[in-house]
Amino acid sequence: MSWTESVQESILQAGVYTLRTVERLQTGIAYTPNTSSFYTDPYPLYHELQERDPLPSQLCRLWLGSVLANQTIETVLRDQRFSADDRKGRPWKMIHKMMLQAGRLEKDEEFIPSMLRRLDPPDHTRLRKLVSKVFTPRAIQALRPQIENVVAQLLAAVQDADTIDIIRDVANPLPIIVIAEMLGIPHADREQFKRWSDEAIRELDIASIDDLRRSGQAIKELNAYFADIIEQRRRQPQDDLLSALILAEEEGDTLTVEEIYATCELLLIAGHETTTNLIGNGMLALLRNPEQLTLLRNAPDLIPNAIEELLRYDSPVQITSRYALEDCELDGQAIKKGQQLVLLLGAANRDPAVYEQPGRLDITRQYSKHLSFSIGIHFCLGAALARLEGQIAVSALLRRFPGLRLASDSVQWRDSATLRGLTALPVVI
Repeated sequence: MSWTESVQESILQAGVYTLRTVERLQTGIAYTPNTSSFYTDPYPLYHELQERDPLPSQLCRLWLGSVLANQTIETVLRDQRFSADDRKGRPWKMIHKMMLQAGRLEKDEEFIPSMLRRLDPPDHTRLRKLVSKVFTPRAIQALRPQIENVVAQLLAAVQDADTIDIIRDVANPLPIIVIAEMLGIPHADREQFKRWSDEAIRELDIASIDDLRRSGQAIKELNAYFADIIEQRRRQPQDDLLSALILAEEEGDTLTVEEIYATCELLLIAGHETTTNLIGNGMLALLRNPEQLTLLRNAPDLIPNAIEELLRYDSPVQITSRYALEDCELDGQAIKKGQQLVLLLGAANRDPAVYEQPGRLDITRQYSKHLSFSIGIHFCLGAALARLEGQIAVSALLRRFPGLRLASDSVQWRDSATLRGLTALPVVI
């Protein structure tokens, strides 16, 4: 058996449908996102791939391919010829088989995606319109005092320490607290929320049937938890997001219970993980670039622009995917119906065709749209909230701890190719 055939066989046996190890048959480069070196720094590989062949070769009958160019990814994300719905792609049979094995589906049960990020129009249009009613810019900005208070409390709790862990002490608890308060969840349940979130995100980087099983179990427990609270809110609405979702209506249309579940899951999983990684990755980038850190301290008005640059420089979400709905052409290469395109957002954000010196952190960089929150109809619904939390947290850390520095040059990254984030970020204060 050849090396390539061995790779194909191992992927098929593992049942992995995201890109784990894909041999670049045309270039000789292997895209291997399940290695410690890739988790530590994926950008050298992205750069090498960008200099070679930006579009895919065929592997293990799934037509898996990676797209790295900023403009091409934007085109795919905006183009209605490409679907976010996993059921529309060639890998669906494998995904469905894994769901059955993991107990996520009963034998004759149809899988119906309900999360906004994996729906196509018209279902996506309807659901997004309803949910957007409670995510207006005014509603998000109204949260500023609440978020500032949460950050102040978190920093006050550690201000007498010699060292703190930015992930453990700030970046992890902040979004969970904010989301829990938005939904009207009791304080005592926040730790359980965090555990559910950690388990549920396993489905974004599936390495085994066990990952899918554990993710499914967490989501079932989360839905059971929300069922009781939703019933309470139906009887006695409160001034919280969950009540607003229940009451959301457009031309006589309302959210189903399953759609409310899915929206809460999206807030908990995507909102929490994105914000945690934004704060952690962003602070690490600033601490490793002391001239930029000093500049931001001396010019705090730069914080909104700095957050955009930090999002571009080391994106919290590195990968998304789409499926071709028809045979078409992309950058001169034929794409077959059902082909899965893995869109490397982290690579696109460092595309030298778009950004001058893309590997350089520059908080004064003139704003050029990055793809960290996607684009088009699937632009992240919680982007404004993540930005606001990032701005407040980074500003407060720099203001409260003027001598902030890394406790070690070495940091540990999470084992995920999709969600890029640190397991810990110890700093001396």
